[in-house]
Amino acid sequence: MNSTEQEDRVEMTPYQAAGELEGLTKLVDEFYVKMDTLPEAKIIRAMHPEDLTESRRKLTYFLSGWLGGPRLFHQHYGPISIPVAHKRFPIGYEERDAWLLCMQHALAVQPFSQELKDYLLAALSIPAERVRQFNAGEI
Repeated sequence: MNSTEQEDRVEMTPYQAAGELEGLTKLVDEFYVKMDTLPEAKIIRAMHPEDLTESRRKLTYFLSGWLGGPRLFHQHYGPISIPVAHKRFPIGYEERDAWLLCMQHALAVQPFSQELKDYLLAALSIPAERVRQFNAGEI
């Protein structure tokens, strides 16, 4: 790439590549549809309230800041430690994998590039595993 091409190239944040707040809202909505419908997700659905409105908002807001957009979760709820926030739930391998399966299915139907889908699933695997490790007393 020559210097002119480099100057013309604009790097997008993952937040922008995902369609900003509107795109993340669609992703999160689909994620919770999968949590409601996939048999493998029954174990984690039971950890959530019947009304998922607040859960949807919190995940959307978290993803916004985490992906380089507005730090909405922090603005509305304050700072968060994902492992500490989930310590009251019995999260082991099965729960971690169910969460990631819902996200994988939700990502599959988004109009994101395959590169972004792969990146997001890999990136979200890290905090999912940290939650499992924290709850198991491994960290």
